[in-house]
Amino acid sequence: MGKVTVTAASTEQRTAWQDGVLPPVERVRPGLWSIPVPIPVNPLRYVLVYALEIDSGVAIIDAGWNTDEAYDGLASGLRVAGYEMTDVKAVLVTHIHPDHYGLAGRVREVSGAWIGLHPADARLVHDRYDDSAIEALVERERGLLLRCGVPELTAEELAGASMMIRHMVAMAAPDRLIEDGERLGLPGWDLRAIWTPGHSPGHLCFAEPERRLLFSGDHVLAKITPMVAVHPQSAANPLADYLDALRAVGKLDVDEVLPAHEFRFLELAERVDYVIGHHEERLDEVRRTVAEGGGATCWDVATRLTWSRPWEAIPPYMRRAANNETLAHLVWLEARGLVSRVAGEPDRWNATAGEPSLSM
Repeated sequence: MGKVTVTAASTEQRTAWQDGVLPPVERVRPGLWSIPVPIPVNPLRYVLVYALEIDSGVAIIDAGWNTDEAYDGLASGLRVAGYEMTDVKAVLVTHIHPDHYGLAGRVREVSGAWIGLHPADARLVHDRYDDSAIEALVERERGLLLRCGVPELTAEELAGASMMIRHMVAMAAPDRLIEDGERLGLPGWDLRAIWTPGHSPGHLCFAEPERRLLFSGDHVLAKITPMVAVHPQSAANPLADYLDALRAVGKLDVDEVLPAHEFRFLELAERVDYVIGHHEERLDEVRRTVAEGGGATCWDVATRLTWSRPWEAIPPYMRRAANNETLAHLVWLEARGLVSRVAGEPDRWNATAGEPSLSM
C-alpha cells in the first residue's frame, strides 16, 4: 500500500527525529509538557514523557529506562517546566516495557508518587522483572522458540537475548490498577483510560476529550508500527486484540495524537487505516509464504519474509522479535481458518484450501 504521511504537530520534534537527535522539551498546551527521555543504544533514541500540571505538582505519563542518563533527562525536563522530581505525584504507565516502566520505581522512591498500570500488565511484573522468576520465563521462551523450529543452540541464545536490558528496570509493583474506561481523577484534567492490548496485554492509551488529545503510548505511532508478538506472557491471539483495539481508537474524535516515540501528529483515523492495511499486506505475505513451502515452521517463514534489512543482517535479539511477530500473524491466520498447524516440536504450518479473505 502507498505511504501515508501524517502531519507533525511539532516541527521541532519531527526535525529532531529526522536528524537523529534529541528533541527539545516543549510546552504542548497550557499545563502540558513533552519531555524527551534518552534511551541508550536503541534506534528509538528516546521516549516522550508527558507531564500534566495538577494542583499539587505534576502527573507524568510513562517514565523511561532506569539509567542515570534517563533520570537526569527527566529531571532536567521537569525543571524546564518549573518542577522538580519531588513534585511528581503520579506515574501513569502505558505498559510494562522497560522504556516506559523502568524508571517508575525510582521516581516513586524520590517523590512518593503512585504508579498506575492496567491489571493485565500488573500481573506480569513479577515473572518478568523479579530476579527469582526471570529464569523460568527465559525457559518458557526457549520452549516457544523450539516449537517454532529455531535450532536448539540459536534458541538458547535468543531466549535470553533481552537479559542485557534487565538492569534498566527498577522492580516496582503498581500502587493503583487502572481499568478500561476509568477516569483518573487528576485535578484540572478529564483523563480517561482506554485499554488497547496487543503490543502488551495491558497497554493503555489515555484520552482527554475536552482538550481533544490522545496519549497513545506505543499503540499508534507516526512512522513505525509497534511490535505485536506471541511470547510466553502474551495473549493467545495478540494481533487480533491489537487490531480490535486499533479500530476502536481510530473512531475517537481528537485533534492531536501524543505518542511515546517519534513525534506528535494530527491524523489519527488515517494513521489507523494505514496500520491496519499494513497488517493486511503482512498477513497476505505470510500466508503466501506458507503456501509456497508446505509444512514450514514459523522460523522458516520468518526467514523468508520481507524485512527492513536482509535476514543475515538482523541482530539476534531482533531475530527473536521477528520470529515472534511472524507467529502472531500465523496465529491470526489460523484463527480465521486460513492456515493450519500440525502440532509438534516443531509445529508445522500449511495453507488451507480456498480463496483467502483477509478482510478485517
